[in-house]
Amino acid sequence: MRPTRENARIGLLIIFLLASIFIWTHIVHGARGELTVAFFDVSQGDAIFIESPSGNQMLIDGGASAMVLRALADMMPFYDRSIDIVVATHPDKDHIGGLPDVLERYSVGTVLRSGAKNDTKIFEALNQTIDEMNIDTRRAERGMVVDFGDGVYAEILFPDHDVSKITDTNDASIIIRLVYGETEFMLTGDASQKIEKYITSRDGALLKSTVLKAGHHGSKTSSSELFLAAVAPKYTVISAGKDNTYGHPHQEVIDRFRQFGATVLSTMEKGTVVFHSDGVVVKVE
Repeated sequence: MRPTRENARIGLLIIFLLASIFIWTHIVHGARGELTVAFFDVSQGDAIFIESPSGNQMLIDGGASAMVLRALADMMPFYDRSIDIVVATHPDKDHIGGLPDVLERYSVGTVLRSGAKNDTKIFEALNQTIDEMNIDTRRAERGMVVDFGDGVYAEILFPDHDVSKITDTNDASIIIRLVYGETEFMLTGDASQKIEKYITSRDGALLKSTVLKAGHHGSKTSSSELFLAAVAPKYTVISAGKDNTYGHPHQEVIDRFRQFGATVLSTMEKGTVVFHSDGVVVKVE
């Protein structure tokens, strides 16, 4: 059956509308000049999505399961099937469990890893997926800077040595400080108070950040007073699952955040927590 002239008009109209959505999405996004940082609700785990004003993207960790795919679909337009950089802060399941699914469904430019190893099936699955997809992989090192353009950059603060043989994988976590103008985001993975003390001794007041992602899901093993005094966050985000078996976040840690004047936001209560920065002010969506 040959298409009618009316069907052809409808087809052209649909194509025009889709093209308009694509164009105007990018125009509006660019005009805002905003950095977006989303702390995904992936139950008990971490997954952080970053998009710069120019559209460059980074995903830090992927939670424990494929839940991260739904979160990405909610955040990214349907036509966007690529992510510039994926970071695996350390090889624990609640941080890398969803990454093989991400790597299979999105075109990923580079995977950044700490170099820590694990003997779990999910760690093997991640390695296998990276190999099968032939994705460029690099080891994160202190001093590395990821330039997102438009004045947005991420600096690697830790690790500063080979962590391939470390026994506590939490203390191999990549620590990233994301900067846009006068605003900053401190992203610490599951780093313990020992590592916090170490980077505080090296960087001191240079750690100051507007937003802090609470280490280890709000566990008392992280978020020391020394570290909080240096970071002095306005907001603290806790990524944790409701009624998790670890009792995260610990009440003493929540109290500590509040003593330092931080507004505490948790994914277990609010769902995905989204921040927007224009380089001067950070706002919560």
